[in-house]
Amino acid sequence: MSYQVNGHTIEHDEEGYITNLSDWSIELANEIARTENIEMTDEHWEVVNFLRQYYEEYQIAPAVRVLIKAIKKSMGPEKGNNKYMYELFPYGPAKQACKIAGLPKPTGCV
Repeated sequence: MSYQVNGHTIEHDEEGYITNLSDWSIELANEIARTENIEMTDEHWEVVNFLRQYYEEYQIAPAVRVLIKAIKKSMGPEKGNNKYMYELFPYGPAKQACKIAGLPKPTGCV
């Protein structure tokens, strides 16, 4: 299973998470988002970039509660809440956003 981006084949697991984190690119993020039926906006990118920085710092993809708490602390309560995050990523902010960010599946996600 793979994504096709700019003539490159990027492998992913059965759920769509890329297998090699260094394969991630903005083009790949847009392709993954397309397969998830998400039209990437500045708000989506804000969360994706936040997740990538979080992962770089802690070497872990946060579960949804941890993610929302961290976003609330970083970007304020108007963005750090379930309603806002589910509007951006309807199939689960942590799972969907981590997939688009090229990160592993968050711990604790079924």
